[in-house]
Amino acid sequence: MFWSAAEDGTVMQFDLRLPHSCATACNNVLINLTNHMGKNTEAKCLAINPFQPEMLAVGANDPYVRLYDRRMITPMTYTPEHNQRSPWDRPNGSSSIELGLDDNLPLGCVQYLVPGHLPLRQLDFKKRYRALASTYLTFSPDGNELLVNLGGEQVYVFNVNRSQRPESLDLQCFAYLSVGICKESSKACGAQHRNGTTLANGMASVTTRVQGSRRLLRGSRLLPPRAEILKQRANVVFEKQQYTLAISLYNKALQLAPDSAILYGNRAAGFMKRCWDGDLYAALRDCHRALRLDPDHLKAHFRLARCLFELQWTKEAADCLKLFKSRFPDHAQSHACEALDRDINAAIYATPEEGMKIGNDNGNRHSPSGVRSSNRKPQISEQEKHWRSAAYDYDYRYCGHCNTTTDIKEANYFGSNGQYIIAGSDDGSFFMWDRSTCNIVRVLRGDESIVNCLQPHRTHCFLATSGIDPVVRLWSPRPQDGRRDDREVTDSEDAAIANQKRMNADPLEVMLMNMGYRIRSVFEGDEDSDGSDRSEVQCRPS
Repeated sequence: MFWSAAEDGTVMQFDLRLPHSCATACNNVLINLTNHMGKNTEAKCLAINPFQPEMLAVGANDPYVRLYDRRMITPMTYTPEHNQRSPWDRPNGSSSIELGLDDNLPLGCVQYLVPGHLPLRQLDFKKRYRALASTYLTFSPDGNELLVNLGGEQVYVFNVNRSQRPESLDLQCFAYLSVGICKESSKACGAQHRNGTTLANGMASVTTRVQGSRRLLRGSRLLPPRAEILKQRANVVFEKQQYTLAISLYNKALQLAPDSAILYGNRAAGFMKRCWDGDLYAALRDCHRALRLDPDHLKAHFRLARCLFELQWTKEAADCLKLFKSRFPDHAQSHACEALDRDINAAIYATPEEGMKIGNDNGNRHSPSGVRSSNRKPQISEQEKHWRSAAYDYDYRYCGHCNTTTDIKEANYFGSNGQYIIAGSDDGSFFMWDRSTCNIVRVLRGDESIVNCLQPHRTHCFLATSGIDPVVRLWSPRPQDGRRDDREVTDSEDAAIANQKRMNADPLEVMLMNMGYRIRSVFEGDEDSDGSDRSEVQCRPS
């Protein structure tokens, strides 16, 4: 059997054991994404779990990845209208829902995956002419993870057997810090979150778990010697504003001390200062981890409020700052706290209608209203809205490459046990990351223009890459004789920074860069336009 994903929004299943006959009706459509998402939906890529072949992952032209259990799905028959110009055109731009076509997806057959910060940022990406679409996805060698190369953003890994909800954006799970501070905190902890998630356990179980974590922290507040050395080195380079290097050192230290609230808090400060795509949400996640380990972590609590504000979750930022002032009254009158309070209040009262929409979206932060800015919104079904609101968050994130130009850019596992992550880039190189630390291990020049495809050998240490050049390159280990590899990019950090600027460049600039022109705003250092705002953040590491 084999499967295909097509730009008409359909995923077809082919069984070679069945006879084939050409007909106008197609009776092997396993999934028709247009049934729930409208006529502009495209299926971009798919993958089958090697250890659980019933698990089918599908990527489309949106930030969501869909994980189907195909045992629950019966292939459907699709008969196009005869008056259409092509078999897959729909009259008057109608969706499958409007045409009354049957849907073969039962309840419980699919689970959505998405980085928690992206659902409400789709409109922002569209305004900058950046499309969010999965260009490639694949399962890990053991079948427990799903690797996704998300066009217009970063590379993500999702755990398919131990999925996690997006980080809570209200403060009900932190209500134990100070009882009765906010009226919102008095609600039951099982209430639905604004991002569509729910907490399965009650407040007592949350408090018990955090108290247990606090006892664990008190017994292990000192870092192991190697982790302490890495932390001190990271603090030094942080003060020199080398934030990418500082983050990589904190990553290594966390491998040695995974229960250190200080390390999570310091890494959050690095993310907030670096501010690449997705960094603010990564900082928010680290602040949550730090507070779970140490509820008295003052800096993590303040940084959490700052992250919520920068992510434009203004109502939650106001609640977080209110709780911070009550929890730490000695710091309520500090300059940073007062400045953040003014910024939050200005954001809330500047556009009341928008503030109400952000703060009171009835438990569905994955609202489809931000998907498209045109007057004619895509026809998204109620079931699609439910699937999106219940989407799971990522486990790991890998930054440094650029994926905005081509539709087929791959990412893959590499190594005997999949201990490395590799992905092509628009700058003609391909990146290799350590899977566990998310640090860049190596950057190699694989093409004169763009590296699209990377496929490792199943049993030997070989890697095949291809791109725009009319050649396929085979890579294998070289002898360690001290000679320099001409295709190795020596300064991987500079390459990563240039790629982040490239992803945020004007589309015309990207086109000129692909033609060989050198754009000053991308390749040369420039001042951040909003640097004065970020200077308010108290990000000095602990």
